[in-house]
Amino acid sequence: MKYKRILLKLSGEALMGERQYGIDPARLAEYAEDIKAITDLGVQVAIVIGGGNIFRGVAGASNGMDRVQGDHMGMLATVINGLALQGALEDSNIPTRLQSAIHIDEVAEPFIMRKAVRHLEKGRVVIFGGGTGNPYFTTDSAAVLRAIEIKADVILKGTRVDGIYTADPEKDTTAVKFDHISFDDVLSKGLKVMDTTAFTLSQENQLPIIVFDMNKKGNLLKVISGENIGTKVNL
Repeated sequence: MKYKRILLKLSGEALMGERQYGIDPARLAEYAEDIKAITDLGVQVAIVIGGGNIFRGVAGASNGMDRVQGDHMGMLATVINGLALQGALEDSNIPTRLQSAIHIDEVAEPFIMRKAVRHLEKGRVVIFGGGTGNPYFTTDSAAVLRAIEIKADVILKGTRVDGIYTADPEKDTTAVKFDHISFDDVLSKGLKVMDTTAFTLSQENQLPIIVFDMNKKGNLLKVISGENIGTKVNL
């Protein structure tokens, strides 16, 4: 395997599957199957998941809600998604621990970096919920932060498109896909990979990002094996 320890970033919307809202158990089962395929090969997997399928703080703020209050609601949404994914992984006999940046001791461990690393070393999947624990920071920022803390080899951003394009491929049929692109080129071209805070943090710590289609069965294993799937962003 090309990568020994990875941080997989999933959007909350990805869990909706074909639904308009909430969590699709079939999609959870598909993800669990793909994750099991790589954990069985000894790859250490940490996961950060968004909460947009349940609630977005930014959306709440745009409708007059206090931004901090909204972001806290969004953090709780990521914990709900983390619990759902934990259940699906454990149904596939994958030992899993959920750690939260906000203290909810009855349902999740508090985030402790050394404990998270120890779980990974023992072959457990670790899901990081609660974002960074701070308002105004996205789950992309949480993903990069946690990846740096656990010394992950790469961030894998699973999306519904198969990489980074010159434009939105769902809106522009002439959009061209990049196989590789530098951090500087992403910024200069104004391409949307992650929010600027998260992306800059990844760049400063020389942590590569691979954007790929997580909804295509087997793609996760192909990325881990070093196949040219998706788009790789590095220095």
